[in-house]
Amino acid sequence: MGKRSRQRGRAERLEAPTAEYRSEDGAVLTLRCVLTPKTRTQYAALLHGNVLSQEDAWHRAVEFLFERLAVRWEIAGVPTEGQRELLARLRAATPDERAFVRTALREHCAEWFPDVEAP
Repeated sequence: MGKRSRQRGRAERLEAPTAEYRSEDGAVLTLRCVLTPKTRTQYAALLHGNVLSQEDAWHRAVEFLFERLAVRWEIAGVPTEGQRELLARLRAATPDERAFVRTALREHCAEWFPDVEAP
């Protein structure tokens, strides 16, 4: 395949719809509204996978879901984008910021993925 064909294929790519969630302090979390069947299966396995440590499994499942759905996170006017940067920001988040993310993920799953057990 020639270089022009590859570039044309990228330009015609469809983007998944997104939804925004706002915290009380003004942070905005943008999440994708699409979750593939394979990702749903992996998430369910992760959420219920570690029978010895349910808390560890739950934390891993939250990070996994965040990593797959988060598109952008703006805190105090500073936007964070990109999968690696978003995950690093989540890991450095305050307890209040993490609570906001979990709440947003729960709301998002209830609205867009009712068959997915929210974290």
